[in-house]
Amino acid sequence: MIDIAIDARTTRRMSAGTRMYLDELLAGLPRVAADLHVAAVGQGDNFGIAEQYGLPREIARIKPRAVHYPTTFAPVIRRERYIVTIHDLIHQRYPKFFGPLTALHYALIGAPLARGAAMLCMGDERTVGDCERYLAVPPQRCRVVPLGYDPELLSPQEPLVTPRPFFFYAGNHRAHKNLATLAAAWAALPPASEADLYLTGYDDMGFAARYRRAGSRIVFTGTLQPAELRRHYRSALAYVHPALCEGFGIPMLEAAVVGTPVIASDGAIPGIVAPYAVTFAATDISALTGLLQSVLRDPQPFRRRAAEGVVPLRAYTWDRFAAATAAVYREVIG
Repeated sequence: MIDIAIDARTTRRMSAGTRMYLDELLAGLPRVAADLHVAAVGQGDNFGIAEQYGLPREIARIKPRAVHYPTTFAPVIRRERYIVTIHDLIHQRYPKFFGPLTALHYALIGAPLARGAAMLCMGDERTVGDCERYLAVPPQRCRVVPLGYDPELLSPQEPLVTPRPFFFYAGNHRAHKNLATLAAAWAALPPASEADLYLTGYDDMGFAARYRRAGSRIVFTGTLQPAELRRHYRSALAYVHPALCEGFGIPMLEAAVVGTPVIASDGAIPGIVAPYAVTFAATDISALTGLLQSVLRDPQPFRRRAAEGVVPLRAYTWDRFAAATAAVYREVIG
């Protein structure tokens, strides 16, 4: 008998973090939950025949004890008990950044899906409150399962050679990431403060022309392979994450695990990282400028705070995440 069927589709609407979540879950479960019989199911993209008819038929054929939908994109007809992962509810918090079709999706599919679930999983405690506020799901049916990092992150790395010290951000450039606040805070540093700002991706926002500092520059790294990403984490003065909101925020955990100081907005920092990070109000440019300047002036207090988190945070591997998710499965199927 199949205990859990997992909707294992990788679709265009999944973010890089959601894809990593699914990949690491499917890879980790055989290692940490051998007692559970798990089947990966599904094919096709969202809103199509494969999702709305093919997926329910496949699930009905194998008769699992429960189903796990790792996103809110799921069949309208659901006969089996199921678990849903709510990565975040940024769409509900900041609807101005998203179109009317997103609101319609949550009204017709996302919210009913969440309310009908036996259990909801999320990466951080903040999302529990959002589920109650926006989806009317009580906290008693929510389980916080922090995401993880790849232990390969801890392998020795050649130092990254750069012309100047730098602050680092890794992630996409969507509106809720609030990157203009980071660029403006960096641009407001005193002229004598030589430090670059490195951001993954490409200059699709025109930052290089909009934000300038004599003797320093904004550098877009393009897409970094895992080894290069690790080198950037280790070499940065600090990892800076200005997002208005995050469901979890894997880069903040990854930076903290290698002992790099983390500076993040108070609405984005994962609960497990927060004790070892420094925070600011997401829209307070002057506060962020002050923190960047403090790191440049005297990095040791920031490094000491970060060092306190290295040992406790290294427990949060992807295998730990998979084991905690398996515990939710067992709770649901009894």
